[in-house]
Amino acid sequence: MKNLIVSCLAGAAFVASSALIADDHYTTFDQQAQAALTPDQALQLLKDGNARFVAGDSIDRDLIEQQRDTAGGQFPFAVVLSCLDSRSAPEVVFDQGVGDIFVGRVAGNVVDTNLLGSFEFATAAAGSKVIVVMGHTACGAVKGACDGVELGNLTALLDEIEPAIDAVSTPVGTDRSSANTEFVNRVIETNVKMQVNELLRRSDVVRGLVEEGKVKVVGAVHDLATGEVRFL
Repeated sequence: MKNLIVSCLAGAAFVASSALIADDHYTTFDQQAQAALTPDQALQLLKDGNARFVAGDSIDRDLIEQQRDTAGGQFPFAVVLSCLDSRSAPEVVFDQGVGDIFVGRVAGNVVDTNLLGSFEFATAAAGSKVIVVMGHTACGAVKGACDGVELGNLTALLDEIEPAIDAVSTPVGTDRSSANTEFVNRVIETNVKMQVNELLRRSDVVRGLVEEGKVKVVGAVHDLATGEVRFL
């Protein structure tokens, strides 16, 4: 079992990992551990997990045992909205196990009514303390939107990214297609920030929890080349 760092924030000691350790045995979050976390502490757990992932020091887990342990209930401490991209799986890049985090995935990590309802359940009903909207480098959805791709229902989805494209200003004559990596990266970051704002604008429930200090909503970008998640 890999060593876990024990942190102390706001005078309350807690285990800075996705798990509780008892007798050198890994278990998932329970209701007591979830309730004891602040939003800042929950965010730190994700940062710590990503640091382990990048360092190649991810925690050894018995996922089948975790599956059994969580069959009767779940107490995830965080929610992540991420892109559909197969290279950017939140449970992996944040080094979390079964029952540790809620995950919603859609190409371009854009907010819609179904996801908003899911996030409201995850926070107001299920007790999660932080929501992360996570984009990633080389995002195919953002590239497609930049190139004006049209394909069935994908067309409407990519239209949701158009405001981020329009918000990124460039000098006259600049290539604003997917061939311009710098431009694409700026759109990716802008889209994340706009989706965070959209989430707070459209969900009275989540916005209320944020105003009460019970939940935090943040944006982030996952670097596919390094594995590092940069919080905005």
